[in-house]
Amino acid sequence: MLAKIKPVWLYVGAVIVAGAALSAVAGLDVASSVASNYAEFWLLTGLSVLGEFFPIRTQRIDGEEGEITVSSIFTFALLLQFGAGAAILAQIVASLAADLRASKPGWKSVFNAAQMALALGAAGALIDLMTSGSFTSGAPGFDTMDVPGILLACAVLFMTNNVLCRLAIALHQGAPVVRFLLSDLGYQAWINLFLLVLSPVVVVVAERSLLLVPLLAIPMVMIWSVATMHAEKDYKAYQALHDDLTGLPNRTLFYDRLDQALLEAKRNSTKVGIMLLDLDRFKEINDSLGHHIGDALLRQIGPRVKEVLREVDTFARLGGDEFIALLPDVGSEQDAVEVAERIAAAIEIPFVLDEVSTGLMIDVEASVGVALFPEHGADVDVLLQRADIAMYVAKEAHGGPEVYSNHSDQSSTRRLTVLGELRRAVDRDELDLYYQPKVDLSNGEIAGVEALLRWDHPRLGKVAPDEFILAAEQTGLMRSLTRFALERALRQWQIWHDHGLVVNIAVNLSRRSLLDPSFVEDLTAILAIHRVPHEHLQLEITESSIMADPVRAAEVCHRLNALDIGLSLDDFGAGYSSLGYLKRLPVREIKIDKSFILGMTEDDNDEVIVRSTIDLARNLGLRVVAEGVE
Repeated sequence: MLAKIKPVWLYVGAVIVAGAALSAVAGLDVASSVASNYAEFWLLTGLSVLGEFFPIRTQRIDGEEGEITVSSIFTFALLLQFGAGAAILAQIVASLAADLRASKPGWKSVFNAAQMALALGAAGALIDLMTSGSFTSGAPGFDTMDVPGILLACAVLFMTNNVLCRLAIALHQGAPVVRFLLSDLGYQAWINLFLLVLSPVVVVVAERSLLLVPLLAIPMVMIWSVATMHAEKDYKAYQALHDDLTGLPNRTLFYDRLDQALLEAKRNSTKVGIMLLDLDRFKEINDSLGHHIGDALLRQIGPRVKEVLREVDTFARLGGDEFIALLPDVGSEQDAVEVAERIAAAIEIPFVLDEVSTGLMIDVEASVGVALFPEHGADVDVLLQRADIAMYVAKEAHGGPEVYSNHSDQSSTRRLTVLGELRRAVDRDELDLYYQPKVDLSNGEIAGVEALLRWDHPRLGKVAPDEFILAAEQTGLMRSLTRFALERALRQWQIWHDHGLVVNIAVNLSRRSLLDPSFVEDLTAILAIHRVPHEHLQLEITESSIMADPVRAAEVCHRLNALDIGLSLDDFGAGYSSLGYLKRLPVREIKIDKSFILGMTEDDNDEVIVRSTIDLARNLGLRVVAEGVE
């Protein structure tokens, strides 16, 4: 049973139990220790509450906004004056009141109180061991010989509190524990210890007169104001150079570090590597699960990748799902490739997004492109362009990280040209539909037509459908192309209908369109505009499109079937799990992949497959279309 519980929850539970036990034991002596001066106890407790309500805002090294509570001044003063029991009681009251005001989860409030109780208990035990003060009869009566013990107790209070708190965060984020504990330690220690050494001053002032204690608020307010002002200034400077969502360096900071790395490399004749990576299928995750899931995933990319990089390396977010790594003084191309492979492997490990939904796991892969200085470019812009080219080669090849090469550059130039021209092809009326008839072998009549999108570019000539449709699939152009094909096909159906020809017309549906949440509504509107009865439209889908997201694809298919729009399973037999999808999806027709049709006159196995497929379809009440008979 315990094996199924995450380490962070076991840790939180252990801290809460230990803190509660210590508070119960220490609380037995509170009444006797504060009996001599209830007024001072409640005054310092009230100031502790105010200190929790108005913390000093700080900027952590990871970019997150942190805070340091000035309540520690007064709780440590209570510890010096009345002992650990009174200090723990006051801290619990202050901590719970502040967390209740901030509407924090109950477990977090209890954990905060427990870890502070343990920290105060540790400091109190050290004071008992190393000083001459006694809390049994009011004021403890410290002398100058006790100063080292008090200062050491300050350090123990800070370190215990810091370790207990940051260890919980490290376990929750899955970050390297030691590195996380040491990050930002110097700044945090300086501020906290500065505040804690004010506690003996509070004790001395309170002994003289309680009326003087509120005067301490003046320097406290000054400290709070100055620290908050500096934190705000630091935050604005940090924000200008870091990504808001992930806290990673942004494009501006990355360019600056790359400039510096190139200057250093030119002086020392060393190499610099950059790795541009893009998350595969991230848009589908955003569209299907929601942007909050996508954002949670993006926040985890940085910590995951940094684990396989060196301290001197930089990992930044350029925008969207695009990230980039900078490796100064990389040894060789092979060294850079090995790092790129480690990055890709790290991202392939499933991401657990418990902060969004308990038990939610996301699988994602990354396409990584590598470019090196000086081999592939001598300045920032050229290196980034060539890393981008290599990344797109990796995305198309699905074979792991790719290093830039002249050959891939030539291929990419063609791809970028096609993509740029495709954006204007619809407006220029360069795209057209050709209609391939489907002939009924029983009577030789046309049973329907399939609309085939073709592109005749004035300069590039006839662009192959596989080339421009693949480019459209990888961008946001597919939705526009699908709408163009549907509107042109339905307009043609209306023209034929007006001339007395009524046939079913089939249009290929891309993966992006099949998984588009708004596709069904858009299609219904287009059908209404062109006054085409739903039963005369057929949509052809491939098994690979379904496999991209089987649940969502099935949902869209059933919605289309409910509208009496026919579905045809394209390239049957060349995909993944054809029989399973024939059973679950409301398809009315299957199209046998042309590879079997073309080979059946020469290969007996192909002939058997075609005959078996026809028999299967007939038994299931489905139409069969043979591709490639022409």
